[in-house]
Amino acid sequence: MDEESPSSRKSNEIEHKVYARVGLLGNPSDVYYGRTISFSLANFWATVKLQPSHHLIITPHPTHDLVQFSGLDHLVNRLQSEGYYGGVRLLMSICKVFYNYCNENNIELSRENFTLSYDTNIPRQTGLSGSSAIVCAALNCLLDFYKVRHLVKVEIRPDLILSAEKELGIIAGLQDRVAQVYGGLVYMDFNKDHMEKLGHGVYTPMDTSLLPPLQLIYAENPSDSGKVHSTVQKRWLDGDEFIVSSMAEVADLALQGQTAILEKDYSKLADLMNRNFDLRRSMFGDDALGSLNIEMVEVARRVGAASKFTGSGGAVVVFCPDGPPQVKLLEDACKEAGFVIQPVKVVPSYLNEDDLKTLPG
Repeated sequence: MDEESPSSRKSNEIEHKVYARVGLLGNPSDVYYGRTISFSLANFWATVKLQPSHHLIITPHPTHDLVQFSGLDHLVNRLQSEGYYGGVRLLMSICKVFYNYCNENNIELSRENFTLSYDTNIPRQTGLSGSSAIVCAALNCLLDFYKVRHLVKVEIRPDLILSAEKELGIIAGLQDRVAQVYGGLVYMDFNKDHMEKLGHGVYTPMDTSLLPPLQLIYAENPSDSGKVHSTVQKRWLDGDEFIVSSMAEVADLALQGQTAILEKDYSKLADLMNRNFDLRRSMFGDDALGSLNIEMVEVARRVGAASKFTGSGGAVVVFCPDGPPQVKLLEDACKEAGFVIQPVKVVPSYLNEDDLKTLPG
């Protein structure tokens, strides 16, 4: 059989882009059966490309999956700054999880092969969900290549992405994957009854235009993340009264936040963001959060802005209720502190018609 020409392969190429994620309000992790509000951040993204090919090939990224070095010092410095893992393992894992899910649910796949490659500009260790963006983009490619998007429900897809990451020992929850599957602004309720009955939370897309202007702060060298392992989840499982009541309050902040956003009560939103971080700090402690992460929050608060982590640390989402003059003060303060600051760009929901057909109701 004749080989496909390069132009023909290019025309059959599938490409998906998935954006970084910001946790705006709610629980630090959905394992606590809480609530969260998150949105997709247009500032950063991951892309995955799929091309039909004779063999199934996972292409290493020339930067993130580096295997050639100038010497031992280069290799060791690279491992100390970037760790051992790139994106190839993420692509392989979602292929396995997708294949097994289709087998278990009697979804027939053609026997065609493909080549997967990826790229990303999501800063590492910033709590912006860079790994799950790669996995989500790859899953979208697989759904389209095998033409089974209509057979894999939207609310199930975050579970598949999470399973692929857990397969690799990545500790994660559903909220990041939900925001990246749905796009836009999403309110999520992980009530225990929902989780046990449905196997997932109840996810409600919201209008992104309701959000006020927000800022993103992050450190270019986020090496000073918390060094102390947190015991919060164990204490929650053990029924620690302080942790249980604090987690309930954090979940309630997301519920109040949904109302505040819908009513455009931005003063209330600012209070909720600040309270969200204060509760997290009281539960986890400064050693676990890391001094650099705390300083990012406090540099915003010193100019009167509301701020909290976007995720587990490494980046901060900020609301300046006094508008442009306050943003200018914040920019100056960040420059002096050595932090990167940029306006937040929010991605509208990117579910297509086939996706919407799989939604409940």
